[in-house]
Parts: sequence; C-alpha cells; structure tokens
Amino acid sequence: MATANNQTTTSNWSDLTHECLVNILTRLTLKDRWVGPMLVCKSWLQVSKDPCLHTVFDLEQAFKLYPNECASWWAPEFERKVDNMVRRVVEWSEGGVTEIRVRHCSDRVIDLLAKRCQNLEILSIKSCPNVTDESMIKIAFACPKLKELDISYCYEISHKSLLALGQKCPHLSTLKRNLMNCLDPSQHIGIVPASYLNACPQDGDSEAAAIGKFMPQILHLELRFSKLTPRGLALITERCKNLEHLDLWGCVNVKNRDIANLTSGLTNLKTVKKINFYIPRSGVNAERYGHWRLYDDRFQTDAFRI
Repeated sequence: MATANNQTTTSNWSDLTHECLVNILTRLTLKDRWVGPMLVCKSWLQVSKDPCLHTVFDLEQAFKLYPNECASWWAPEFERKVDNMVRRVVEWSEGGVTEIRVRHCSDRVIDLLAKRCQNLEILSIKSCPNVTDESMIKIAFACPKLKELDISYCYEISHKSLLALGQKCPHLSTLKRNLMNCLDPSQHIGIVPASYLNACPQDGDSEAAAIGKFMPQILHLELRFSKLTPRGLALITERCKNLEHLDLWGCVNVKNRDIANLTSGLTNLKTVKKINFYIPRSGVNAERYGHWRLYDDRFQTDAFRI
C-alpha cells in the first residue's frame, strides 16, 4: 500500500506469529511442509518443528505415486534415510506421534517408537527386512493403544510378535500381514534380494493360532499369500467372530470351498477375498510399491539434512 511519502510497505512473512504460521502449515501436505517452509528462514524452520504438526507421519501415499518398486529401496543407505526421517518426527513431536506409515525402516526406529511414543495407534511398516520380533515385542508392551498394524512383507517378524501384540494391545482391530506374491515371483526378481524372497515365512498356521487365540476383537484381517492351511483358518474363524473383512487372496493351501465353509458362521463378515489360482499380472502389479523422490537435492541443505 502506498504511504503519504509515496513509499511502498511490504509484509515480512517471518514476522507472522507462531500460531498463525502453525495454522498455515497445517493446511499443507506432508511433502510441501518438508520441502518448503523448513527452508524459508530460521523462524519458519522452528515453527515447522511444532509438535502438533508431527503427530501423523504418512509416507505411504508417496510410495504409491509410482508404479514400480525401486531396487535401491532395499539398500542400507535408503533404510538409514527413512530411519532418520522417522527419528526427526519422533523428536519434533516430543513423543506425541499417533500414526506412522513408512517402508524400509529398521529395528532402530521401532525401538525408538517403543521408548518415546506410547500413544501410537497406527503403525504401518511394510517391506522392512530389518524389523524383527525383538523390536515388535517392545512395541506390544509399550503401545497398548495400538489399533491398526501393517507388517506386510516383513519376513523377520513371526508369530512371536503376534502373540505379544494380541496379549498387550486389546484395541487392535486391523491387522495386515500380507506376503509377497509366491505365484508370480518374477515381479520381484532383480528388485527384491533373492535371499529375502527365499526367506518367506512358512509358519502360517502358527500365526493363525496367535491371531485366533489372542486377537478375538479383530475386525479387518489381511493374510495374502500366507502359508496357512484350513486348520489355521479354522483357528481364526472359531475365535474371531467379529470379523468384517477377510483377505485370503493367494493363499494356495486353502480352497474356496474351505473358505466358504469356515466363514459361514461369521455373521458380521462383509467382504472376503478368496484364492484365485489364475492371477493375471495386471492384478498383482496394482499392489506393487511406488516411489516418491524424497531425497533429492532439496534435502541436502544445512537447514534440512537427513
């Protein structure tokens, strides 16, 4: 606006109050917050670290933006970058994180979540070759408010974790424990390390027993390509009477007739996905991992270095 002296005054965005800046940043996407405001000035960087902005950290939608998984995600360097991002979020949230959705993290950050984030309600850590029972059992004991868990494609997690989670997390209503496509492994060759593919868990009935015995409250259960048998499925359906969604797509050891018979008593069941022995590639590719260029040059600044 022009003044009496014909001078022009300009607004200084760095002079906005902390509350005003927080209100602005809450309207941005996660990606925009991380690659924009943090690089503007020191005051904006400080506001970007406000705990209320970091209760939810969701990279899953970012991974889904690209149709093909990247082999480099399985490299230690990528895992360290994901770990560093989660570590920052836990620090900035002052332990107030309630939702984490990432891939390719390690035991290091799962241990940190168990130590600092007792209010965690949603944890999704798909494709984490270095997350083990040791850290997941810590989550079970430290995070009793857990409601949703996705440990798909995490082959170092076994029925031991499910036993602990079922006993210590009474509010757990969604469990996703999908395995990689064993009917068409060609989609993973050259991307996922062969040693990891060959380590696919074989204890489907042990996991089913843990779910059936200690998770009777479960509503949404995904076990794609699990090795469970009709016996294991029976252990689930006999105890988990409140099931609303059951995904058994690709479970080659159970037949559609077994599924129909064993789920007939589940009166709340709304959807059930059954085995399909002919699985077209177009179908399986729909769930392949995507990629978001999280680690480009904009991340290599002194203000935001991971």
